[in-house]
Formats: sequence, structure tokens, C-alpha cells
Amino acid sequence: MQMPSIARNALILAAVMSGAVVSAPASAQNEQFIPILSYRTGPYAVNGAPYANGVIDYYNLINERDGGINDVKILIEECETGYATDKGVECYERLKSKGPTGAAFINPLSTGITFALTEKTAADKIPIITMGYGRADSKNGAVFPYNFPMLGTYWSAADIAIQHVAKELGGFDKLKGKKISLLYHDSPYGKEPIPMLQVLAQKYGFEFTPIPVTHPGVEQKSQWLAIRQNRPDYVLVWGWGVMNSTAVKEAAAVAYPREKMIGVWWSGAEPDVTPAGDQAIGYKSLMLQHGAGRFPVHADIEKYVYAKGKGSTEPGKVGEVLYNRGIVNAMLGVEGIRKAQEKFGQKPLTGEQVRWGLENLNLSEARIKELGFEGMLKPIRISCSDHEGTRDGRVQQWDGKSWKIISDWYTADEALIDPLVREVSMKYAADKKIQPRECSKES
Repeated sequence: MQMPSIARNALILAAVMSGAVVSAPASAQNEQFIPILSYRTGPYAVNGAPYANGVIDYYNLINERDGGINDVKILIEECETGYATDKGVECYERLKSKGPTGAAFINPLSTGITFALTEKTAADKIPIITMGYGRADSKNGAVFPYNFPMLGTYWSAADIAIQHVAKELGGFDKLKGKKISLLYHDSPYGKEPIPMLQVLAQKYGFEFTPIPVTHPGVEQKSQWLAIRQNRPDYVLVWGWGVMNSTAVKEAAAVAYPREKMIGVWWSGAEPDVTPAGDQAIGYKSLMLQHGAGRFPVHADIEKYVYAKGKGSTEPGKVGEVLYNRGIVNAMLGVEGIRKAQEKFGQKPLTGEQVRWGLENLNLSEARIKELGFEGMLKPIRISCSDHEGTRDGRVQQWDGKSWKIISDWYTADEALIDPLVREVSMKYAADKKIQPRECSKES
């Protein structure tokens, strides 16, 4: 039996404060266990909580509307990481063997935790889904069979951002001699786009300056004084949690134009701009395909989850950017399990079996519409050699009240990205003594 929403949320809060793990009641063996590594406390909670709420609501939707994934109920257990790598590893070790068949997959919502878990998940044969984050080189499934950076890596994001800058300037040739700075969270997450931006700077002739910001990102005065002195033509923002709204406020304090700031898709949600008030007007960010808004899937969530008092957040927040990202992420995982069931049977599956489903995931436009995500996503097809699947994005801009889409679709340039993916992933394989798979033999 599902516990009432108020009681469940009270239990979550109590467990978060004590560092405990919250578990939905388990009974039958016909359940697929999916752990949720989340952070509802600390400086990153402002972004972590709405994302986790979207994830939980979608799993509840599958259970309440469909009776599970082909009648296999989803069993979840949430573990608070605080965005800390050591706590993330602890949560993983605690949860990986739960349920009848162990964890179906892990989704840490942290690039740092992803780096720490990559070897562990491969050894344990549990997929790690890093939708829009994680290791960019793990696009190469021949080397990273258990990592799935679906929908876009940070190298794709860097390329899309530079494409948009070029468009605003009037062409790629106009990039030559320009100054582009990267204000980044000084962590594996923030450092991830640097190699790609260095490649792009060399190709197009712009001056690239990386500027680190120490965790959690509330102290940025010296960085913005340097920006004011250097006067870059654009500032790319790779922030998370309170760092994002702080960056907007500090930009205003030194009169740096917000319309010359472009955040990555993790720096483009409502909590990133609303604390800055009117100072945020004009700020831009990439979109991980989707943005804010309500789509057919939201109507089902309202009907089958919130109408039954089982929602995870205030109804008014259903449809915000990070909530939507949570339901997209949960859907991709569910569809990976559903695909694996086609081969291994409609029963709880092991992580190794789910890995096959994720690697053979092929969501057509028709299937996306059937799932209620029409208008949020483009088709995605994963393969052995391509664990990213699609690398399309748009740009949105904050008008003081809401995000407005201001660009057409951009597709990251694989001709630029793939050589870097191969170089870095093959070095990793050599260092770890991994024999890459022959993808032509995989099915």
C-alpha cells in the first residue's frame, strides 16, 4: 500500500535531517527496484529537490495508471547525498543490492559521483544514467558499456553554446578575436566542458578564459571583478544551486550585461533567476531539449498522482524546468526497462539486463507522443557506439516572469566532438586496462 503523501513527505524530511534512507514499503517479489540519489538539503537543494520530485511523480504515475511496467511495480528508495561525492558512493553501496534483483540503474545527478561510481557500476553490472551530465567521453559505449549520458554531454553543450554565440555575432568567422569566459563550478561538473571549449577556441580563434568558483558558489566577487577588467564578449555559466543566482546578481553588480551570459542547461531553471529579481532579465541558458510548461504527460500526473494526494510537490511547481527534467529522466529509465523486458521477460530485471534495454532504446516520434512527451523531446536512439543518442538543444531567455525560447534547434557537431571522445575514452581504456567492445558484434 502506498503511504499518504503528507505522511511520506514528513518521513522524507525526517530521514533527510537524520541522514537515513527512506524506503517505500516492500512486499511482493514482482517489483523493480530503482534507487533515487537525491539532495533536498544544503546549497544545491534549490535545484535538486524539484528534479527529484519529478522523478518520483513519474514513477508513481507508472504504478498508479499502468500498474507498473507491464505489471511489474516500481519500488523506490531515496537516499540523501547533499551533492557530496562520498555520500553518493555510500548511498550507492547501501542501495545497489536492494529489491528482488538489485538496482535497475543508478542516477546520481552529480558528475562528481558519476566519476566515483563509473568503475564500481561496471564491476557490479548496474547501468548509470547521466542524462545531460556526467562523463562526456562515456558517449563511447565501447569503452563505457554501463554509462549512459543520454540527450547531451557537456561537450555537446559547449559546442551548442558556441554555435549560438556565432549566430548572434553573425557567423563563425566573427568569433575570431572575441573573448569568451567560462565561469564554472570548481568540481568535475564544472571542469567537464573545458577540453571541448579549448578545441573550439583553437578552431575558431577566440580567446578562452576559464574562471573557477569554489563550492558552493556564494563568493564570486573576485571573479566578477576580473570579468569586469577583462571585458569578455560572452560569459558561459556552468553553475549549480546557489551559484547560479549569485552569478546573475554579481554580474548586475559590475554592470555586465545579462544578455551576454549563457548558462548550461543546469543553469537555466526558475530557481536560478527568480532570486535575482529584475536583475536576471535578459539572462540566457541552453535547454536540454525541453523547457518549462505542461504537456499531455502532466495531465496524467495530475489525474493519477495529485488527484489521489500522492504528489511530491506543490501543484504549481508541476511543469517547471527541473521538474520536467525529472520526469524525462524517469521516463527514459522506465522505457529502458520496458525494452529489456522484450528480451528477458515481463519480470523484475537485473542491472545487466536493463543495460541491454538502455543500449537498444529507440524512442520514435510516435512513441514519444504516445508517452505524452510530444513537444518536450525529439526522437532518441541509443547504440553500442553512441550512449548519448541525440545532441540537440535550443536557447531560452528569462524575461522576468518566464523562460522564452529564442532560437531554433542546434545540433552539436560530431565531427568536432568525436575525435575528443575517442582520444579521452581510449586513454581511459588504456589506463584501466579495458579492452573496448567491438560494437559491430553487439545487438
